[in-house]
Amino acid sequence: MMDSEAHDKRPPMLTSSNQDLSPHIANVGEIKHYFCGCCAAFSNVAITYPVQKILFRQQLYGIKTRDAILQLRRDGFRNLYRGILPPLMQKSTTLALMFGLYEDLSRLLRKHVSTAPEFATRSVAAVLAGTTEAILTPFERVQTLLQDHKHHDKFTNTYQAFRALRCHGIAEYYRGLVPILFRNGFSNVLFFGLRGPIKEHLPTATTNGAHLVNDFICGGVLGAMLGFLSFPINVVKARIQSQIGGPFQSLPMVFKTIWVERDRNLINLFRGAHLNYHRSLISWGIINATYEFLLKIV
Repeated sequence: MMDSEAHDKRPPMLTSSNQDLSPHIANVGEIKHYFCGCCAAFSNVAITYPVQKILFRQQLYGIKTRDAILQLRRDGFRNLYRGILPPLMQKSTTLALMFGLYEDLSRLLRKHVSTAPEFATRSVAAVLAGTTEAILTPFERVQTLLQDHKHHDKFTNTYQAFRALRCHGIAEYYRGLVPILFRNGFSNVLFFGLRGPIKEHLPTATTNGAHLVNDFICGGVLGAMLGFLSFPINVVKARIQSQIGGPFQSLPMVFKTIWVERDRNLINLFRGAHLNYHRSLISWGIINATYEFLLKIV
């Protein structure tokens, strides 16, 4: 009774103020998934970029890890982080979209297609989020050109690379779009679909540190698995995007060319996959742990 009377006598200004604040609080909650995804990607790229560069050389030329490292040593330390701006911009934006759109689209689909199984709505949301990420293909395209030492004498920074593609038309920026769409949709469905079940099978976390470790393991295991499964797609993508100008070749055609060049040997096709496995393990461990940690404090 006392609580009720106190509530009735509360000044109207306070109630009005709370109502005015609620939309702003809701807006913060809606964008936090985008913000956390962006920060997680930034941290990951800054830490793992040199490893990614070694892996890229292996994907593009089919060389051994030692030879790729020797290439980077010959390029010099000045060129070690050459091309990092596009992946920083691209990854920060794509992971913000990946996590943010997945949450928004899942919520939207559950609201309007309430009769559909949750697995189906979440899978569709994951594919749509991955498709939207592909809008930023030009950043991945330019990163490929900057990492390829054959183009070192053509341009020295991101701006010059973007400018070099302009004379070939807008389609040139999206060379390699098809393998990216396949990779994004496939990876997103499995990542969001398996993240929860994997974490449930890990030892129960009772401290913040234990939660961080579990999130790292969960993201790392998934990232390593998906990185290995999608490795051939990235090999084809790297070959397609290393070209400037000329006809656009289909994914099957480029794959056939690479397959013949590498003596129709599956081991040669997966050259660099072991490094990609370890890089993905670390990268997605960092991404998932950082993302989940930031969600709790934002």
